[in-house]
Amino acid sequence: MKLDQKKTKTLGALKTAGYRSKSIKDELRDNLREKIKKGEETFPGVWGYEDSVVPELERAILSRHNINLLGLRGQAKTRLARLMVNLLDEWIPVVAGSEINDDPLKPMSRFAKQLILEKGDDTPITWLHRDERFYEKLATPDVTVADLIGDVDPIKAANLKLSYADDRVIHFGMIPRANRCIFVINELPDLQARIQVSLFNILQEGDIQIRGFKLRLPLDLQFVFTANPEDYTNRGSIVTPLKDRIGSQILTHYPDDIETARKITEQESNLDERQTSAVYVPDIAKDLLEQISFEARNSEYVDVKSGVSARTSITAFENLLSTAERRALMTGAESTMVRLSDFLGIIPAITGKIELVYEGEQEGADGVAAILIDDAIKSLFPQYFPKINKLEKKDTETPYDELLHWFFQGQGFELLDDFTDEEYQRALDSIPQLNRLVKEFQPDWPEEDVYFLKELVLWGLVAHKKLSKNRFSEGYQFKDLYGSFISGL
Repeated sequence: MKLDQKKTKTLGALKTAGYRSKSIKDELRDNLREKIKKGEETFPGVWGYEDSVVPELERAILSRHNINLLGLRGQAKTRLARLMVNLLDEWIPVVAGSEINDDPLKPMSRFAKQLILEKGDDTPITWLHRDERFYEKLATPDVTVADLIGDVDPIKAANLKLSYADDRVIHFGMIPRANRCIFVINELPDLQARIQVSLFNILQEGDIQIRGFKLRLPLDLQFVFTANPEDYTNRGSIVTPLKDRIGSQILTHYPDDIETARKITEQESNLDERQTSAVYVPDIAKDLLEQISFEARNSEYVDVKSGVSARTSITAFENLLSTAERRALMTGAESTMVRLSDFLGIIPAITGKIELVYEGEQEGADGVAAILIDDAIKSLFPQYFPKINKLEKKDTETPYDELLHWFFQGQGFELLDDFTDEEYQRALDSIPQLNRLVKEFQPDWPEEDVYFLKELVLWGLVAHKKLSKNRFSEGYQFKDLYGSFISGL
């Protein structure tokens, strides 16, 4: 029901307008029903969950359930909870001055009841927008019952000259103050067991107990909890009676394919407009970037239980553009394109986001990041060029023989970090066999992306142990694996 907030300023005006109270779970349910009927998107900007998480979340809302979103880090759990705000009514009336957002037609607090008793239909009301109806608390070990539920306030008792037996001495915590709102507790298992116990009555009966006061406050809340399965073994767990009181537990997951992962990265990346206009990123570079996260989630060096957050790709993408932008600024170029050698710049974004197992610790974080980039190149390479076999039969010809022979005869090939785009292109064009190879297998490849593809061939041969690649202070050097050793002899 839409009411004119400017005209509806008192309880009497609210009654005259025909307003009817509705619980928050009914609000969510009714507005979701309308969106589904109209075919509107219910959780915009969340990719990859259309056929899995979103339908389950919609069913939970239609069932009026409190919800637990269970999944590894970086799986949009908190984002989903925040988007639920869009399913609330735009405005709701509140008794003016109420600490706990009292419904004018169903007052709960002593303050609201006394005010209505004194003023009747002249009781002033205010309007609360849905954007203000979202409360969030990160569960940390220092959270107390007083923070969440409330406590006796001795200062209030002294100022109002009240006895501690009077319930007006209570200072309400976050949960009562979030009445008629969505309340999110992130990382629920990190909440101490005794604090989790304090939520039992609120979830089931609506009672709150503070320092001996038993207040019958039928709080109207939509609880959303988030949890990481890793927490169940490492730091804590959700106590069984609390799990029993949560209506629906929904499992989240990482993107299933590169295309979805790219949408997430491009949507969430915090980029300067000057970066996006000055730095051209080939599609193949975006695919390679996402493939790195896919490799990390299956790597023997990375702790799979800990997960690899979507933020890995997001921050890596930002670093990738910054690497190219920095080169353009140093060379005085107005614009540039991302090169495969620019992927060296994303290593700091990877090392801070992955948890290593023992084998990974032995390799070192930087070493694992370099391995992941090589693994991503190996996975992507066969989509564009013939597969490179680890072992070849004697006298078997491969499409790469001429190119490898060129390296065998030569002294190597260098790509410097500070090459201008013209110097970079001229260097790659200087290898005739590389040009022929790319033209043979990718004849219709866009001209602006062809140099990234040429570099991919070199990095692919290195990843498959057909060439060697050495990093030095100014750039990369590609050489034959054994040619320099033999020619030295």
